Amino acid sequence: MPDKKKSNKKFIVVTGGVLSGLGKGVAAASIGNLITNAGLKVVPIKCDGYLNVDPGTMNPTEHGEVFVLDDGGEVDMDFGHYERFLGVTCKFGWSVTMGKVYEQIRVKERRGDYLGKTVQLIPHVTDLIKQIFYDIANQEDADVVIIEIGGTIGDIENELFVEACRQLKRDIGEDKVMYAHLTYIPIPSNVHEQKSKPTQQSVALLRERGIEPNIVIGRCSEYLDEKIKDKISTFCDIEKKAVITGLDVDSVYKIPIIFSEEGINEIIKEKLGINSGVKPEWKQLVGNLAKLDKEVNIAICGKYTKLEDSYASIVEAMRHCSANLKAKIHIKMIDTEKVKNQEDASNLLKGINGVIVPGGFGSRGVEGKIQVIQYCRENNMPFLGICLGLQLATVEFARNVCGLKNANHAEMAPDTKEPVIDILPEQKKITDKGGTMRLGAYPAVMKEKTIIWELYGKQKQVSERHRHRYEVNPEYHKGLLDNGMIFSGMSPDGKLVEFIELPKQKHKYFVGTQAHPELKSKLEKPGPLFYGLIKACIEK
Repeated sequence: MPDKKKSNKKFIVVTGGVLSGLGKGVAAASIGNLITNAGLKVVPIKCDGYLNVDPGTMNPTEHGEVFVLDDGGEVDMDFGHYERFLGVTCKFGWSVTMGKVYEQIRVKERRGDYLGKTVQLIPHVTDLIKQIFYDIANQEDADVVIIEIGGTIGDIENELFVEACRQLKRDIGEDKVMYAHLTYIPIPSNVHEQKSKPTQQSVALLRERGIEPNIVIGRCSEYLDEKIKDKISTFCDIEKKAVITGLDVDSVYKIPIIFSEEGINEIIKEKLGINSGVKPEWKQLVGNLAKLDKEVNIAICGKYTKLEDSYASIVEAMRHCSANLKAKIHIKMIDTEKVKNQEDASNLLKGINGVIVPGGFGSRGVEGKIQVIQYCRENNMPFLGICLGLQLATVEFARNVCGLKNANHAEMAPDTKEPVIDILPEQKKITDKGGTMRLGAYPAVMKEKTIIWELYGKQKQVSERHRHRYEVNPEYHKGLLDNGMIFSGMSPDGKLVEFIELPKQKHKYFVGTQAHPELKSKLEKPGPLFYGLIKACIEK
């Protein structure tokens, strides 16, 4: 049975219905954001029903961006919302996939932990899930744990997570558990009226599983009117004041403010005895988004352009810059497979003020990215290369400045005679794909009086998160430096290039990083390299 050392912990369970992609992660993070204003420690847990251990091997266009944590964990992109809204540094253990759960069950069974019993989904799997919840709450000394259950109610994949969460109220008392359910309120174009039937059916499915929601959040393109709130209240057996609008917004950072205005703080107070509210500095920064007096056009040049969620954290980093620099940032996604030469690059970048070449894997679109990078370098267009972006900027520089016409990336051209970018030696014997890259936070020693050093507040050492296997080949370091490239930051042992840039005298803003600085960018403190990019675009 699960450990009972949990009586002082409070839990909020966030579920979703009708369809996926409604924004449960943002809803969960927004509720947590309001609670952190009371000075309480909020820890998030995400439950995903897939049998993968983590999303690290999934295509971004199928599952969205893979978010990387300080400890090297590859997790769902909702962890990005948690970190940005709650001010916490999440841990890999807080990501609970059914793949992880079944793996633990198998190990326990083989070890004989079940003492000859028939191992069943209930109680053994649900007990393990609850134990994971309680262990995280106790280990982190959390005041409140927010559990988001991925998928929608009715999905077979998440049934055991839902059942485990139903049992929470029996284990620790109803006064310590609150259930929030996010649903969809459509407005059919032929009737122009908010419809509650999908919500009624979704809540009915939830109640069939033994959970009575304390809050129903209706995702809608407009505020819920009194008529629809009355209807949901009646048919879902919930107080009218507990029916909250989940409004479609141009910035997710407005959601905590909307929830607060809709009265969610009162429900949290009544149910859990917790005061909550919007932080003044949060309100001010969100208010800045309504006072944007400059415009900047940024191109994200990659290959996962069909799904914006593939680059979710980069898009969020842009929003952070927008609030702090009061600049409206328009993002254009450019599929670099369409870029064959400098003319194509010029045509596609018309009207663009700055370029980001993001991370990625595989050879598709790589030569197009190199063409874009060359155009930026030769035409003084502000440029930021992230991970693969830095690597390809190095290849482009080696080819067109250092004169190494055959310079290439060893992943894209394994037989290249000039592997300017090569695989890490310790990676060459690895055959498994999941969780085997250079993952997590790594320090970099900064070079003084460089653009990047100044952007990071003139710190001697900085830390960013990584997710890659390839590096700038040390055999080419000298040639790159001799031809004018600056290594702005290096690994502490001096072997690995972490940041590059070109001199200010030659280029307004041409920088790259082997890391993924978008992962630590926040509304209150934008990622320095993104801030520098937008500032350079404004000045130029």
